[in-house]
Amino acid sequence: MASKKIKIKSRAVRAPNAIASNKFPPLREVTPETQLEIRSTPNEEMNLHPLDTFEYEYVGNRIEIEFTSSEFTAICPFSDFPDFATLRIRYAPNRRCVELKSLKLYINSFREVKIFHEHVVNKILEDFVAACDPLEFHIEGDFNLRGNIKTVIRASYHREGSKKTPALTRRN
Repeated sequence: MASKKIKIKSRAVRAPNAIASNKFPPLREVTPETQLEIRSTPNEEMNLHPLDTFEYEYVGNRIEIEFTSSEFTAICPFSDFPDFATLRIRYAPNRRCVELKSLKLYINSFREVKIFHEHVVNKILEDFVAACDPLEFHIEGDFNLRGNIKTVIRASYHREGSKKTPALTRRN
């Protein structure tokens, strides 16, 4: 019976079953030894346009605001190729609303940023919540096919003390 060891320090790693059968080529291990540079743009170098806000004059009247941006673009830190997505944002304002032109400029400023799908969705959530402190915030990044894989990332925020109401239920 063949050994079932997994080599960790080598440039190739095989799953235990693949070692026994030798049917599968080795997987590339991403380590400093493989000389693969995967570098996301650090936050301080992103140069993202600020999100401007304005006062919501109907505090206490819960509303839902939805945005869709079908031309989101960022750069994959692994391949340096552009990633395209449709962003869907829904939020219930508390005391401030996000101004649309600043949101457009903010979203467009990701075009030169190297960032993973999972991180961009969380970055937008963090920045949006910091800018306007909404009662609720939901974001979906629906990324275009890449290498025959479809990626959809969702994240949500619920302000402590706010009532969750059916106003922000998902619509298909």
